[in-house]
Amino acid sequence: MESVSQSTGHAVFFPFMAKGHTIPLLHLIHLLRRRFPHLSVTIFTTAANRPFISQFLLDSDTDSISIINLSFPQNVPGLPAGVESTDTLPSTSLLPDLWAATELMQPEFEKQLQSLPHPVNFLISDMFLWWTVESASKFGIPRINFSGMSNFSRAIISSINQNKLFDGIKSSDEMITVTDFPWVKFARDDFDEDFWHADRRTCLPFQLIMKSIHAATNSYGLIVNSFYELEPTFCNYSSDRGMEMTWNIGPLCLAQTSTQKLQTQQPNKTGTWLEWLEAKLRRGEPVLYVAFGSQAEISSEQMKEIEIGLEESGVSFLWARKYEEIGDGFEERVKDRGIVVREWVDQWEVLNHESVKGFLSHCGWNSVVESLSCGVPVLAFPLVADQALNARMVVEELRAGMRTVECGGLVKGFVTGKGLQRLVRDLVEGEKGKEVRKRAMEISAMAKKAMAENGSSWRDLEQLVHKMCSNKFPLPQTGLAAPSGDVINDVH
Repeated sequence: MESVSQSTGHAVFFPFMAKGHTIPLLHLIHLLRRRFPHLSVTIFTTAANRPFISQFLLDSDTDSISIINLSFPQNVPGLPAGVESTDTLPSTSLLPDLWAATELMQPEFEKQLQSLPHPVNFLISDMFLWWTVESASKFGIPRINFSGMSNFSRAIISSINQNKLFDGIKSSDEMITVTDFPWVKFARDDFDEDFWHADRRTCLPFQLIMKSIHAATNSYGLIVNSFYELEPTFCNYSSDRGMEMTWNIGPLCLAQTSTQKLQTQQPNKTGTWLEWLEAKLRRGEPVLYVAFGSQAEISSEQMKEIEIGLEESGVSFLWARKYEEIGDGFEERVKDRGIVVREWVDQWEVLNHESVKGFLSHCGWNSVVESLSCGVPVLAFPLVADQALNARMVVEELRAGMRTVECGGLVKGFVTGKGLQRLVRDLVEGEKGKEVRKRAMEISAMAKKAMAENGSSWRDLEQLVHKMCSNKFPLPQTGLAAPSGDVINDVH
């Protein structure tokens, strides 16, 4: 019998036009190329996003990786000309417009998919590209949904929706018990207004969310950038209810080899910030890494309080910060122990650096996974989307982090400089910091074991490739029934 590593086949990948969505899929491609060298790969993207992908894959076996450009829609109402990714959006408020516009690529995608020289065994596409399930179905290709969320967040959101827990809630800070997980509590403000507002069914973001959920239920299965041991109760939630087949094949950040670093760096990658970290290590000074994601929109008032907290904490910090104005004299006053970096920063390398002892983070799922994989505890500062749920998971479920908001059970809200000062110091130098750092190190060891040969993630990927390349699976549905519950209108 042919070994799984000798499996031949053709996998198609289609990431959403955002770095945080693209990078895990590119890590997965690296992993597939190493473990399944006979598997060929085709990636769909747009012209503006292609250079990033090409650079990332420089050290891969490019003979078996093809990149196909699709034309991003032009003259889309609401979108500025030339915008093809979240990086170039002038405001995150335009994300739904970018998300909806991707559907206009469907005809060209199907034409290119049909003209590929080799049969496609499976398609892995981002959860935001809901319409690809219909395209895959037309050609008898199983579509696998790539989730950018944790199993915890998916399970909590599913339980909230199924049990209608938003109904009748008037107070934004009222703590609500999750029916299927009674030890988990949340507040309405954990979620963006699109989830709970009375008129949510008529707004574009909610319609897109529902389209994506519908597509997920009609896909062959789901890939999650996580590992079973991290969240077993929530991994089991879907399978226990006969929902979609799920493969936990992460943390995909651990798929990087010692020679394969993120290839998007600036020429001075080993310049200022890395030299600064090395100097801190030599002096034995612990460092807090600060980053809120490339799409963060934080008020000037809140930014001022963050600056005050970092300055008065007395803790050394590296702040990856773009675009926002910085308070007068801030950098000069903290220059002996703090650095603000506006250029590209290799977050994985920062978190892996021996001097880094904590991460003040927005709790995007990629950032959480990277931090815990490196054994670095998180100081949670969630902003939007699923970040508040990720914060609850890290702090309450995993006990590998602390929250910046300490009012009641809330995890989101305005943070004062005085409060942040104390928390930063406690995380990096205090007893609580020691506790959560020990737990983060335990999780790091678990993650590495899951990704190693015969680990849980290693086996899940083995099963996925074997199933897809053996053609022993039911074809996807050709007629996609409308989802029950909320009405979804066509969005163009």
